[in-house]
Amino acid sequence: MKQYLQQRKGLVQGVFDKVFNKYDAMNDFMSLGAHRVWKKKFILSLNPSINKSLIDVACGTGDIAKLYIKSTNEEANIMCVDPNINMIKSCKKRLNEFKNIKWSLSGAENLKIKSNSYDFYTISFGLRNTKNIKKSLEEAYRVLKPGGKFICLEFSKIENENFNLLYKEYSKIIPKLGKLVVGDDMPYEYLIKSIENFINQEELLELMKKSNFQKCSYRNLSGGIVAIHSGWKI
Repeated sequence: MKQYLQQRKGLVQGVFDKVFNKYDAMNDFMSLGAHRVWKKKFILSLNPSINKSLIDVACGTGDIAKLYIKSTNEEANIMCVDPNINMIKSCKKRLNEFKNIKWSLSGAENLKIKSNSYDFYTISFGLRNTKNIKKSLEEAYRVLKPGGKFICLEFSKIENENFNLLYKEYSKIIPKLGKLVVGDDMPYEYLIKSIENFINQEELLELMKKSNFQKCSYRNLSGGIVAIHSGWKI
């Protein structure tokens, strides 16, 4: 399933080239700090273990990798993947104290990883930035070991109509306020559009099933602002 906004040449790379050095502040700003709580719940749902390796795709500045490795007494093996070189550099700088982390510059649709390599595959707030969701899911399935788990944290669709209207009004002012943070409203305009255009919870669930994942499920957080989807390679 292609995402047409993301097909525009250089658009996504350009967005993250502009915000990589303020990416964490941007996430705090857009979610009012809630992304930190969401990510902790996301990691807890994996039940981290020193014997379980992790590939974190669209790793950004390394929030998920850091939470995971700290949950395993810094012993788990982790591969951080991102298509943006500046994000990779930021991630390396932030996590250089940890010995068991490696990095790969590649997109979710074409991972430079051997098949059947990892126990867990995570992607947080990155699936909606891919050019092709189904191809990304198929790659996730390929690199997971048999018995491995796919888990995705992503902005989704709000269930309550009144809450949804309030959220949409807040979204309208984000680009204007974002200009004060990074000096450019374009990244925020893109991010809001990417959230609005992204598929809903049930549609993502169906795509996961079509990509051969089993025992697929999801749960909403914060009324559906975000959702955690998971599935198994069996």
